[in-house]
Amino acid sequence: MNWPKEYLKQIHKGKIVVSQKVLAVYERECRWMDNPPADPKWNYVFDEELGQRHIDFMEKFCKQSKGKNGGKPIKFDLFQLAKMQLVFGWIDKDTGFRRIREVFDLRGRKCGKSTETAAVCHDMLLNDKENGPECYCVANAKDQAKLVFDECCNMRLQSPALKAIERKRQGDIYCNHNFGIIKALAAKTDNLDGLNGSFIEQDECHEQRDSQLYDVMIQSQAERDQPIYWIITTNGFRREAFFDSKYGVASKIALWEEGYQDYKTLVLLYELDSREEWTDPTKWEKANPGLGKIKSIKTLEEHVEKAKRDPSFLPTVLTKDFNIPENSSEGWLTFEEAVNEEVVSLDYLKHSYAIGGCDLSATTDLTCATLLICKPNDPKFYVLQKYFIPQAKMDLLDANRSDKEAPYKLWAEKGWLKICDGATVNYNDVTQWFIDMVVDYDIRPLWVCYDAALSGYWAPEMTEYGFDMEKIRQGPFTWTYPMKLLKGAFANKQIVYQNNPMLRWCLMNTAKKSTNKDGIESIQPVKVSSTRRIDGMVSLLNAWTGYHKHVDEFLPYLR
Repeated sequence: MNWPKEYLKQIHKGKIVVSQKVLAVYERECRWMDNPPADPKWNYVFDEELGQRHIDFMEKFCKQSKGKNGGKPIKFDLFQLAKMQLVFGWIDKDTGFRRIREVFDLRGRKCGKSTETAAVCHDMLLNDKENGPECYCVANAKDQAKLVFDECCNMRLQSPALKAIERKRQGDIYCNHNFGIIKALAAKTDNLDGLNGSFIEQDECHEQRDSQLYDVMIQSQAERDQPIYWIITTNGFRREAFFDSKYGVASKIALWEEGYQDYKTLVLLYELDSREEWTDPTKWEKANPGLGKIKSIKTLEEHVEKAKRDPSFLPTVLTKDFNIPENSSEGWLTFEEAVNEEVVSLDYLKHSYAIGGCDLSATTDLTCATLLICKPNDPKFYVLQKYFIPQAKMDLLDANRSDKEAPYKLWAEKGWLKICDGATVNYNDVTQWFIDMVVDYDIRPLWVCYDAALSGYWAPEMTEYGFDMEKIRQGPFTWTYPMKLLKGAFANKQIVYQNNPMLRWCLMNTAKKSTNKDGIESIQPVKVSSTRRIDGMVSLLNAWTGYHKHVDEFLPYLR
C-alpha cells in the first residue's frame, strides 16, 4: 500500500482535514512519485516495500505502555503510516541511502508523538543495518529527554524479542549485536562533542533558547551515511528563540518557497490555518492528527469551553492544542498584536523629525535607544531602535549557559545590538547613535524622553550636543493612558518597527501590572518573569509618552 497517496486521497475526499502546509507537502511528495522534478539535485526513487519494512517492524515488536491501549502493539494511524513511508521509502537511486535526513513534525499535544518516536528509536537501533548505531533522545532538560527514552524502556520490557537482543544499562539501552545504544541527553550535558549520532530525536524544541543543542547534535551525524534528525514538538511561549527560527524556515520549505527547496527535510506542520478556527470543531483535526483515535475529542472540547470562559487559559489552548503562536497568559500583547513584519525603506524615513526615547536600565545590563517617527498623511508610527550591552555581561552569559537569555550574539551580527567594551554600557555610544541618526539620515528628535532616575551624566551630555531632554517619571500615573493607547496601536498594526526581533522579544516579555483604585484601572509594564527583558518596550513607551505629551507641538513639524 502506498500510504502517502492513500492519505492524500482521504484529504482530497474531505474525510481528513489538514493544514494548508501539510496538504502542500503531500501533494508535492505524491506528485514526485510519478513525475520526478526536473532538477539535477534529484536522484531518488520511492520504494514502498522498504518503507513498509520499517512500519512492520515497529507494529510487530513495539507495544504501548499507557492508557487504554497499554500492553497492545502499536497500530499506526494513517497520518503516521504516510509519514513513516515517506521517511524510510525515499532512497537515492545509486547509493540506496535515504533521501530524508531531517524531520520537523509539529502537532498538538497528546497526539502520539512520544510513543511513535520511541518505536522509531528501536527501529533505528535494530532494523536500519547501521553499524554501531547511536540513537539519542535530546531535549532542553533531562526530564523532557527521558520521556521518549523511558517509553523506549517500557517497549523493551513488554517485548520478549526486544529484551532478547537489547540490554538496559544504567544510562542507556545497549545492543551487543551491533554495539548500538539508545540514550537520553539534555542541553546542559557538559560534553556533547564526542558523539557519532545516527538517529537523533529532539523533543519539544520550543524550550530551546538558541540553536546550540541542535548545532552540536546535527554535526555529530557528519560521519554517518544516512542519519536522521527527528524533531517532534508543539508550539511554545518562548518567542524569538530557536523554535521561531526553525519554524520560519520549516514553513518556507513546506510551501516550497524560492530559495528553500530542501529535498532532504520533511516538514509536517499540523496547525490551524488561522486563529479564528479554534472555536470550529470541524477544523481541530488540522492541528490534532488522529483526533478521536489518539487524542480524545471530549477532552479537547472541554479545553475549548474552558478557554471561552477563562481568557487566561486561552493562550495555553491556542499554543498547545492548536499550535497557534501566542504570548503567555500574563502577556500585555497577544502574539498576533505584537508581530508586525512590515519594513519600510530608510529613504522614506530620512529627513524627519522624531520623538526620542531611552531606557538606560543599569550600566551593567541592556540599554535601548528609540526614535519614533511620523510622516505626513500617514497613520502609522515608525520605530527605529538600537540596543547596547556590555561585553562583561556577554562573557557572564557565555560562562553560565543556564542563564543564557537570548541570542544576543546573533542580534549583534545583524546590527540590532552593539556590544560595548568593558564592564558597563558606554553611554557615549548611546549618544553617538542619536548623533549618527541626525548626521547620516537627518532624523532629528525634537525631544528625547528618558527615566531621570538612571540617567547619570548621560542627560547633560546629550544636552551639550543640542538635544532637548524630557524627563519621564516612570510609573502608573504617567504610563497608564499612553500604554493603553500603545496597545491599541499595536492591535491596529500602526506600529512599524522594521521587524526588529529584539523589540518583538521585549514585547513578548512584557506583562501588565494593574491596580484598581476608585474604579479606575492604572497600569504599568512589568516582566512576565524575572529573567526576561523589557527594555525595548520601556524605551518605546517613553517615546510614546513624550509623543502624546507634545503631539500638538510635534505634528506641525512632520515632513
